[in-house]
Amino acid sequence: MSEPRRRGAALAVAAGILLSRVSGLVRERVFAHFLGNSPAAGAFKAAQKIPNLLQNLFGEGVLSASFVTVYARLLAEGKEEEAGRVASVVASLLAVAVSGLVLVGVLVTRPLIDVIAPGFSGEQRELTIRLVQIMFSGCGLLVLSAWCLGVLNTHRRFFLSYVAPVLWNVAMIVALIVWGIHSARTSASEMHLVEIVAWAMVVGSGLQLAVQLPVAVPLVRRLRPSLDVSLPSVRKVLSNFAPVVLSRGVMQLSAYIDQVIASYLEPAVAAIGAVQQPSIVAAMAYAQILYTLPSSLFGMSVAAAELPEMSRELGTTDEVATRLRARLDDALGRIAFFVVPSTVTFIALGGVVAGMLFQTGAFHRNDSIVVWTILAGSSIGLLAGTQSNLLRNAFYALRDTRTPLAFAVARVVLTAALGWACALPLRRHFGWSASLAAAGLTASAGLAGWLEFLLLQRALVSRIGRVSVGFGKMCKLWIAALVGGGAGFALDRVLPLGHPILRGALILGAHGAIYGALTLALGVPEARAVLSRVRRRAAGK
Repeated sequence: MSEPRRRGAALAVAAGILLSRVSGLVRERVFAHFLGNSPAAGAFKAAQKIPNLLQNLFGEGVLSASFVTVYARLLAEGKEEEAGRVASVVASLLAVAVSGLVLVGVLVTRPLIDVIAPGFSGEQRELTIRLVQIMFSGCGLLVLSAWCLGVLNTHRRFFLSYVAPVLWNVAMIVALIVWGIHSARTSASEMHLVEIVAWAMVVGSGLQLAVQLPVAVPLVRRLRPSLDVSLPSVRKVLSNFAPVVLSRGVMQLSAYIDQVIASYLEPAVAAIGAVQQPSIVAAMAYAQILYTLPSSLFGMSVAAAELPEMSRELGTTDEVATRLRARLDDALGRIAFFVVPSTVTFIALGGVVAGMLFQTGAFHRNDSIVVWTILAGSSIGLLAGTQSNLLRNAFYALRDTRTPLAFAVARVVLTAALGWACALPLRRHFGWSASLAAAGLTASAGLAGWLEFLLLQRALVSRIGRVSVGFGKMCKLWIAALVGGGAGFALDRVLPLGHPILRGALILGAHGAIYGALTLALGVPEARAVLSRVRRRAAGK
């Protein structure tokens, strides 16, 4: 793929993700308006993570690493018939496996809650159980949607697969607005509202699959149900699948360890709907929405577009290594250009961002401060985590799924040890607030993320040679970001309190303008590329 087409593919992914994330932010803003950081919100956020385990274990990331790499190579070799058979078997196996797991998940929800959120009690615990049982029914649809994404990406149909989650978000937004207004008028409980939203998630999952199937199915040559695993290419997918599932599993384990620890930071709940202290589980979920935004827009978009292309590389070992190294150097630079200022923004201006996006209705200024505290901790590992996604895909393209697994295990062990220490014994010893303890928990994950990134980078050296952004470029990016972030922080201190959206637009706009101007002045190539695209679009080219 030529350089313009590579950047166009990443742009298509980014555009789809942007629309999806914007609709997700609207969803979270509406959710925050009606539910804030209430115990009902905490129950919903905890429940939402549990069935999502299936989607994360069998969804996009795993299929990309196991299925897409094999499928893309077969297409590059002109073996369309065999590629179609592989896609058919993978779809059939997913449908059978996920159906069984969803059924088991619904039946064993109660003991699952005891394991995953042991700090919940009373009405909050019972509500979480009901929500998980509802949400589980939509998980299978999301996994099959991820199969569609894999097919579409391999055939370079990037936009549709990443914009499809907009329908998932719209279903919940409609439910929140309609039933939220109804609940406010009738004084209905928050418990009833979150159950309605959980059912809307299931409907949205069906819509997300329905919009992709008509486009994905015709792309697969002779698609038909099959459980025949005798084909060597199918066995290759399955051999890749196990270590990648384990790798994703240990990363999900890290998220669940965080949730278990966070559940012990929850305030005591006398009754759902009573005046309560902010839910730490809900605040961590809001912070995660913000944290994953740059990671998805600027990391996932590049990594997703590069994986099929890296998997198509043919030639001698040295030739493949040279091309992969060039791709990775360029991609890492593009990621860093956007993620470095995002990191500074979240640390210096996280309260402005949270207030701009969520502060309305039941979500107050104090809630924004709590989310900022947690978000600042998360941001420590933002750059490392985003770049690690690309490096993992490089290993998958090299048909190595075990090296990323080993490093993911090391990351989880370090995350669990540091997170437990910061959130529980150190909190008791120093008297930290629950929000500060939660920030220590998320900062621990960030530090562990840097360990994983350094291990991945070092392991790639022996395979294809050194890959990096470059010390000089990184210095320029951090200087520009710190100057812009400092100016935004100062502006936040002098501007009077007003509408959060207006203040946020002024402060973040100033930060972005200064960063853009400085990177242009310092000669950063990505800044010139962005300016060139803007000029072409303004000229209608």
